[in-house]
This record gives sequence, structure tokens and C-alpha cells, in this order.
Amino acid sequence: MHTIASILALATTASAIQGFNYGSTFTTGAAKQQSDFENEFTTAQNLKGTSGWTSARLYTMVQGGTASDPISAIPAAIKTKTTLLLGLWASGGDTSFANEINALKAAIEQYGDDFTKLVDGISVGSEDLYRNSPMGIAAGSNVGAEPATIARYIQETKDTIAGTGLEGTPIGHVDTWTAWYNGTNQAVIDACDWLGMDAYPYFQDTMPNSIGESKSLFQEAMGKTQQAGGGKPVWITETGQPVSGKTVGQSVASTDTAETYWKDVVCPLLSSGANLWYYTLQDAAPDTPSPSFGIVGDKLTTTPLFDLSCDDVDTSSSSSAGSSSATKTGSATASGSGSSTSETASVGNSGGSPGGVNSAQISSEASATVAPTLSTTASNPAVTGTGSGSGSGSGVGSGSGTNGTFTAPPSATSTIPASGANGLQSGAFAAAFAAIMVAIYAL
Repeated sequence: MHTIASILALATTASAIQGFNYGSTFTTGAAKQQSDFENEFTTAQNLKGTSGWTSARLYTMVQGGTASDPISAIPAAIKTKTTLLLGLWASGGDTSFANEINALKAAIEQYGDDFTKLVDGISVGSEDLYRNSPMGIAAGSNVGAEPATIARYIQETKDTIAGTGLEGTPIGHVDTWTAWYNGTNQAVIDACDWLGMDAYPYFQDTMPNSIGESKSLFQEAMGKTQQAGGGKPVWITETGQPVSGKTVGQSVASTDTAETYWKDVVCPLLSSGANLWYYTLQDAAPDTPSPSFGIVGDKLTTTPLFDLSCDDVDTSSSSSAGSSSATKTGSATASGSGSSTSETASVGNSGGSPGGVNSAQISSEASATVAPTLSTTASNPAVTGTGSGSGSGSGVGSGSGTNGTFTAPPSATSTIPASGANGLQSGAFAAAFAAIMVAIYAL
């Protein structure tokens, strides 16, 4: 078993980045405005018991309620000196992605160097490969994208920033560790400068996943992702333990277990210099989802729900960081080698992200009139499935609603529901995944 220290010797960048994930809307579906992002970023920077949380990971470039206006998180970041891991939503089809590109171009033109100097990196897509996989479909996840599509979008993004203030910015893709370890997604690994890993031991209910097992489960996920990446930097783009919600497998959602996860997993990562975007600062805004991962409750405050200090935590085994890096002046060139789908399936549910992008927002982008610069020859095939439970209707895994039946036709003008938190641990998923596991072991 790799330790966090040995894994991070290959996985981190030279200068650590710490931040949280931020959705574009509240649980009500209302779009966040600049002042809302400013309040969130300022709160993160001043949390009691910790420091250094000065980066924001975004899921989309588009301001809520518009087709292609730049997200208001950008001027908020400029005002609060918050760095950005930009996100371009990639599961809405070619027209939707063209609007993400249009918003990126507009942001560069509108804000110039004040914006570009704050960009840590660019993520093209978020868990699209997981949602497109048998595991994701069994979990009731919504529409994803094919590896060839994500690779094509990455190249489109590189072409877009060439000759701008963002030229040389490292571009990657965010997905679950099982998606990275799946050899069928090698085209995306090859296209990336870095790999963004989402890992939630809480959701891994096909194996022992009590809070005491979380550290080893996370280490395994990190090791598998690093192995698949073949030396490319691995950025930890989502991880966390819920403060409330139902018990999944042996993992209890509570402030006590969330604090244990912070001490056992997060503190060593911080000590080792990992690039980390924790999930999440606040998801109860204003309604509390189930599960809820926010380290603050429904009131935005610098006083967290549990102790965030690492002073009394033994992080000596994770004190050294490596030099493998992806920066604006260069990117990693090592090519990775994935492994088989069957081996990936045997390790259980990866715990896909509770996050997503509001369905109405995706519809707005996808149906807007633009002149797409992307080829449509690699459209996603039709995929159908059903989700269950209380889902995300508002951007980053919060809110209420029900994931309904979804269909992904080749057309890019369809309404695509946002992903739901509880689809990952619903009874329907448990039954479906159990059936898959039985079939695998029978081979």
C-alpha cells in the first residue's frame, strides 16, 4: 500500500494550491452573483483553525441565466485575490461547449491580465467519463461524454487560449479515480497536462468503508490514478466526508467523521504540498442537501462545523512534496498506461461527485444560437437511464428535486438534468451495482 507521502512525491506541483469547489447557483436554482462569490471567497480565506484556502474550482465558465456571458466568479476572484481552477462543462453537447468557449474568450478580452494571472489551470469537463461508464449509468448518473469527445474539447480549449494571456496554462480533465484507471479512457489521459481526481471513500459501499478505512481507501485511489497517469501530475479536485446524511455502507455521515477525515486525509495532504480543492465550503445554501459536505452550515460563517486545525496531527509521513509539475511555462509529457475495465469494476464504486451544473443552465447554453467551432462528427450516442432520490438542482450537489429519466440524443439542444447527490447511494444503484459485481465474480 502506498503512503500519501510516496504517492504525492509523484503527484504534486512545486507550489501547493488549496481551495474549495463552487457551484454557479444556490439550492433554489437562483444564479450566484458577484457579491455572492465574493462572500464565499472571503469566508474561505478567513476560516478559523486553518489558512491558505485561496483558490476556487469552478464547474462552468458561463454565468447562470445566460447563454455565454462569463461567470461572475471572475470579477469576484479579482477583487478578493482568489486564484481559479476554471471549469468548462463538457456534457451538454457541442453547442453548449461552444458557449463555454465563447465565455472563456469573452473573459480574457473583458478582464485581461487581471483575470489571466489568477488562473491556476483549466479543467475541461467534470466526471463525464464516470457518467458515461457502466458504473455511472448503474448509479443513476446523468449524461456524460465519450473519451474522444473530451479529448477533442481539450484540443479546442488549447487552440482557444493560444496567443492569449492564458497560453501555456495547464489543461486537464476531472474525473473519478476509477474512470482514470479504466484503460478505455487513455485518449483523455494523453490529451491532459494533469489529471484531476475525485475520490469519496464515503460512497465506496461495496467494501469496508468505515471512517477508519477512509485513509487507506483514499491512498489506493490516489495510487491507482497516479499509475494510470504515467507520471503526469495528479490534482485532487474533490474529496470530503459529509457532515450529515444517511449511512452508506459502514460510513456514517456526521461532523465527527468529517473531522476525522480532515485529520486523517486532508491534513497530511496539506503538509505534503498537494494541489487540493476540498468538497466543499458550503452546500446548504439555503437548503441542506442529503448528504451535505459543507464545512459550514446554512449560514456563511468563518466558524466551521468541526475543527480544521492540523496542529496536533502527525503529518510527518507526508511532509515531502515532489517536483512533478504542470505550469504555464511547461507541462508534463509523460504518457500514462491505464488498466482494464474489469479490474476497475472489481474495486467497487468510486464515489462520483455530488456536484454538477444546473439543468436549466445547460439547456440555456445548449439551445443558444452560436457558430460552433467544433466538429460534430463525434456526437455522443443515445444513452438512457434512470436516477433516483433527492438530486442536485443547483450546481454543486445541493438542493432538492428528483433525477428523472434521461436521454442523450445526438442533438445538442436537449435539456440535460443536473447530476444528483443521492443517485450515488440510492437503493436502485445498490441493487444494480450488486448485480454487476455478481456477474463479474462469476466470470
